[in-house]
Amino acid sequence: MATYRLEDYQFELPPERIAQTPAARRDESALLVSGGVGSIQHTHFHALPRYLRAGDVLVLNQTRVINARCFGYKDTGTKIEMFVLGMPVDPAATWVLAKPSKRLKVGQTLHFRQADVHVEIVEKGALGKWCMAFPSFEALQAVMAGDGELPLPPYIKRETGPGQDDYDRYQTVFARELGAVAAPTAGLHFTDALLAQVEALGVTVAKVTHHVGIGTFKPLIAEDVREHIMEGEQYTMTPETAALLAQAKQEGRRIIAVGTTSTRCLEANLQQFGCFTAGTHVTDLYIYPGYRFLALNGLITNFHLPGSSLILLVSALMGRERIMHIYEQALERDYRFYSYGDAMLLLPDEGDLSL
Repeated sequence: MATYRLEDYQFELPPERIAQTPAARRDESALLVSGGVGSIQHTHFHALPRYLRAGDVLVLNQTRVINARCFGYKDTGTKIEMFVLGMPVDPAATWVLAKPSKRLKVGQTLHFRQADVHVEIVEKGALGKWCMAFPSFEALQAVMAGDGELPLPPYIKRETGPGQDDYDRYQTVFARELGAVAAPTAGLHFTDALLAQVEALGVTVAKVTHHVGIGTFKPLIAEDVREHIMEGEQYTMTPETAALLAQAKQEGRRIIAVGTTSTRCLEANLQQFGCFTAGTHVTDLYIYPGYRFLALNGLITNFHLPGSSLILLVSALMGRERIMHIYEQALERDYRFYSYGDAMLLLPDEGDLSL
């Protein structure tokens, strides 16, 4: 029976286990592999094809991280740090987090010096959010390119901001569509060569776009985890991807999501429409123990924060006791955690993979 107490999804994580830099090569990260029962396998990510088979569908999230952390100046010269909360539908209504927030007022103008762009503050929201009126998408992109930087997660420490290596390694090799404020980190382990090897096996590689929002870092606070509310995130599924996923489902082939965002995209789409359906939509789907998966047969994901919505998601897939056993093994074997850390392949419908 599922437990919904937040304390049951906590564990002790020594700070030194939080990866500050990526592995020397993307596919040299450690990979833990687990079926629903039995022993756990320990290998490296480049061995992933060993656990895939012809007919599988591997679903990648091709979102691209924007330079969301930008620095502008008031007319007085006061420096304002601004965090763009995603690519807007209308650049004249771009929502951001800004600090120091107490220095801002509706009607003020910020100047971004490198891009030479002036932006008016048009609305104050809750919790430090402000609506900025950019003159055009080109102006917004110029600000992010000239006055912005890559938004590394708060647990990755840099004295002087992201390094050049971060601009390469905090994007997936298949990143295409600008809009995320954090990387879909399970995808960071893939190289072009590994993807080619996977496809040569007869595995179909499908792509969706799910823009990772700031809510990915939102902590669970309520003691009853069912009370948590997810923030909405935009996803897009193309007609081609919808068709091949529908065919795979009809034929009983395995669908393996790369990352929790790909997972939520697939599950939300089936929940909303009953079948895989093309289009651009917003989802606030929250997956926690007791959830019945509609799309997934497997998941590739990194090792997550204690007491996070992502721990709840993998516990829903594998069961809490299995996940806690997996995390115990990962800690015992010095796996690296979080965005630049190692990965696991979870196959809940499979038996003991060592047999």
